[in-house]
Amino acid sequence: MPLQIDLQAIIIARVPRKKRRFVPNALIRLVEKIICQDQLNAILRDTHPHEGVAFADALLRHLNISIEVIGRENIPSHGRFIFASNHPLGGLDGISLIKVLGDIYGPDGVRFLVNDILMNVRPLRSVFLPINKYGSQGRAAAELINQTYVSDTQMIIFPAGLVSRRHKGGAIKDLQWQKAFIAKAIEHERDIIPIYFEGLNSSFFYNFAHWRKRSGLKINIEQALLPSELVKARDKHFRIHIGRPVGWQSLKQSDLTPIQLADDIKAVVYDLPLQKR
Repeated sequence: MPLQIDLQAIIIARVPRKKRRFVPNALIRLVEKIICQDQLNAILRDTHPHEGVAFADALLRHLNISIEVIGRENIPSHGRFIFASNHPLGGLDGISLIKVLGDIYGPDGVRFLVNDILMNVRPLRSVFLPINKYGSQGRAAAELINQTYVSDTQMIIFPAGLVSRRHKGGAIKDLQWQKAFIAKAIEHERDIIPIYFEGLNSSFFYNFAHWRKRSGLKINIEQALLPSELVKARDKHFRIHIGRPVGWQSLKQSDLTPIQLADDIKAVVYDLPLQKR
């Protein structure tokens, strides 16, 4: 039976009975519309029972999304790599990378480092590796990640963690790239393959995120808009630019700090679509 999203059932299960009356049905219906519950459930029904790479492929076909890969020759058929990409979309970018790299390395040959909340996306659990920072679950997640780095499985990562935002001057780019992937590349002797995913969310998403930040709210409530951004991408065409591998030896021998190296690779990524081929 396909997974179906039922926001009302989730609220009933999680909100104490005495407090449910403070959650009006009109609010529930509004949130259901915001997250595009009906459209997401249609996707889940159409793609059932596919999982992992097959689910990513089925979802892209359901939405009639086409992917163009520029620099495919820079993806080695053999070896152990960390694929580091910008994070412009918050859903379709990761799904597209799973599809593209899964076609090359096989359904069991790729894993994606994600926030542990995304483990609720059951059809993609087989390719997701959760980053959980707390308690015994955090230790178990860290051990699983290390085991995967030791293996021959390819690793995909969004070093920024969060989706791209609009910056001063109007440019839409990632936030600060974290340095952990640099240390992992050196520790596990994996070259880094830079990826630039060419795509944007709607202006409404960026304006809302800007308003939320200006208002002083600390919670990234704009994340709730990402499912609707996925649905809006129907019939679109995206380009993925693949750069040449960055050798782990050059990272190890560099005099730069890990955060400086992360910034350098981020700069390489954003330069990829500007290169003449």
